[in-house]
Amino acid sequence: MEVTRSSFLALAAVCASVALIPAQAQKNAPFAVVAGTVFRDPGYALADAKVTLSAAGVKPKKLQESISNYRGEFAFRVPAREAKYVLKATMKGYRPDEKEASISGEERIDVNLVLVPEAK
Repeated sequence: MEVTRSSFLALAAVCASVALIPAQAQKNAPFAVVAGTVFRDPGYALADAKVTLSAAGVKPKKLQESISNYRGEFAFRVPAREAKYVLKATMKGYRPDEKEASISGEERIDVNLVLVPEAK
């Protein structure tokens, strides 16, 4: 059987489109949002704080990481299934803050984290 250039290109296009199906399905999959704001004591928004999202449990696993924006806000997109997450905000010169968030489906959970300046 002889493979022509046009049949090879057609086969390559079909393979490429099939490979994209899982990525498209993942984009349309239900999700939840764990979002919030990082504040500094005494209550002002804190930009550029590192926020990590980890799976809660005996051996926490870091899943995602973000930097708070100029208004101290952050957001993580997670699967819409029952799960517990730990959010931790850190920044040089501040004591870290950590809170737990529980997701039970397609929803948005807001968590506020407050960083207190370290004593000098």
